[in-house]
Amino acid sequence: MFKTRITEMLGIEYPLFMGGMQWLSTAEFVAPAAEAGIMAFLTAETFQSAEELRAEIRKTRGMTDRPFGVNISMLPEVAKGGEERSVNFARVAAEEGVAAVETAGRDPSFLVPILNEAGIKIFHKAPAIRYAKKAVAGGVDGIIILGYECGGHPGMFDIPIMVILPRAVDELNVPIIAAGGIADARGFAAALAMGADGVLMGTRFAATRESTMHENFKQKYVEATELDTVHIMRSLRNPLRCYRNSAVEKVLDMEARSATLEELLTIVGGKKGRAAYEAGDWERAPFPCSQAVGMIHEIKTIKEVVTEIIEGAHKILSNLRSLEQK
Repeated sequence: MFKTRITEMLGIEYPLFMGGMQWLSTAEFVAPAAEAGIMAFLTAETFQSAEELRAEIRKTRGMTDRPFGVNISMLPEVAKGGEERSVNFARVAAEEGVAAVETAGRDPSFLVPILNEAGIKIFHKAPAIRYAKKAVAGGVDGIIILGYECGGHPGMFDIPIMVILPRAVDELNVPIIAAGGIADARGFAAALAMGADGVLMGTRFAATRESTMHENFKQKYVEATELDTVHIMRSLRNPLRCYRNSAVEKVLDMEARSATLEELLTIVGGKKGRAAYEAGDWERAPFPCSQAVGMIHEIKTIKEVVTEIIEGAHKILSNLRSLEQK
């Protein structure tokens, strides 16, 4: 058993987060993760409205009595009215009394009063120490620090988790969750050894039996190596690490000729990704993927993944202690 500030704060069994994944993190995926003893997040942006999110929260609660949360991402490409939309999602999360909210994309301080009043813990994803400090000053309860290796949006700084994590631990006075390039017991144990209070994984959990991702995508994850991901959208200063496919290659070509955001959205727009996930067409749109994909060799249940990580980490610690005796 690993007890950290995170397990105590959230009432979860293990210091593991399953990060919110747009289009995937619905009740059918989040509830079994919660049942496995970890913190998982419904993704608000998956839903058309705050009331749809409310219905999904209630659906999830009907499937598990364990804590779970909501992800509210506020990314630069979000359409007009994005701030009001985020506030509406936060109000629903507060009214429904979820355990935690995972924020990303911009300063979340305008959501803090709404969530704090409801006793909800707030964890902000940050790709740099200065952004993390700003979020802490704004009142968040913890930081999910992102390494360059992560799937999705890693920021512009290209700092690997082995560097940015210890810096975050040294400079911030809140619990730190490590994210990026972690998919097994070795990464989990290493993060805790560097002072993290927990670990967040996305890609590893996407390739589980309970994941709502199409089986075609899961098979690509099993076949992939750490060389099969690439950043797109860097020309807009909002890089996105994706699995390299024909849609991604097209985006890279467009960026090379200085395409506008409007042009790029014809390929990277959210509805394109949803359609690709539903159809199982892994070439149709970019989809986020961490370099940790190279460590996925089998589709297992969420519970099996969690058990392997926790038991494996204990073995690693035992092996390290044995080295001290030699």
